[in-house]
Amino acid sequence: MNLSIVIPLLNEAESLNELHHWIAAVMQSSGFSYEIIFIDDGSTDGSWDIILALSKKYPEVKGIRFLRNFGKSQALHAGFEKASGEVVITMDADLQDNPEEIPELYNLIKEGNHDLVSGWKKKRYDSKLTKNFPSKLFNFAARKTSGVQLNDFNCGLKAYKNEVIKNIEVTGEMHRYIPVLAKNAGYSNITEKIVQHQARKYGTTKFGVNRFMNGFLDLITIWFLSRFGKQPMHLFGAWGALILFIGFLLTLYLGIDKMFLNPGGRLITDRPQFYIALTAMVIGSQLFLAGFLGEIILRNNKHKENYKISDQVNLD
Repeated sequence: MNLSIVIPLLNEAESLNELHHWIAAVMQSSGFSYEIIFIDDGSTDGSWDIILALSKKYPEVKGIRFLRNFGKSQALHAGFEKASGEVVITMDADLQDNPEEIPELYNLIKEGNHDLVSGWKKKRYDSKLTKNFPSKLFNFAARKTSGVQLNDFNCGLKAYKNEVIKNIEVTGEMHRYIPVLAKNAGYSNITEKIVQHQARKYGTTKFGVNRFMNGFLDLITIWFLSRFGKQPMHLFGAWGALILFIGFLLTLYLGIDKMFLNPGGRLITDRPQFYIALTAMVIGSQLFLAGFLGEIILRNNKHKENYKISDQVNLD
């Protein structure tokens, strides 16, 4: 199969039929073999009923329904597990991503031998104050922190080699950083393509301004995980050992000073160095213990799905 098109959605009933027909027309004109995997992330507007109707009429339409809203990252994770196409395309269901971009994205993966191609919505039809400016600031911070030189991390329209999406784990709110996850997994041949952005035709956006604050927090998390996620002792243990050593030196100095250099001086507990040494040893011990516990948790961690599927159609 040439293509798997993975589409997470939440309350997009008005756009699903139009989106499917648009994708199908592009696929047929290009001669691709394909599947469309809709992941209903807890919709309450009848989106699942439309997916069921489409799946009965068109066997290439497949669907996954979550028990409740678990988030876009979890929806993508579920779709990635089921995708079987050589190239996997992700896009949003709100008709703001143009399916006519898919053939060129496919060619960039297959002929250009890229691991991942990310869409760049250079010209946007969103509010400049609430979306465009925060997005530019967020993308700048993401580039500097991650080292992945993309202009638009938030664009939902992306293309991947199948092996890429099978070897990364998208959880929490990390869907914004799939290129970073791919790079950390060893897939460094990443590029971007300017894609057309459509104005929203139906409904309202499901993302508020708070997503940018969450995005920055997630950026810090992914930076930490990429550096120390596999070996937390390298961070906590190193700092803990250093601070503990400083505390030990101060304690040794106080002991030598009291016993040999100035035995008639004031009590050790009356000296500020005593409390600095005590604090350093306590903090150092706690940091070292945090690194040690982190290593134990990491080695005993068993993967568990963080979403529940209530129904699926046309999928084994």
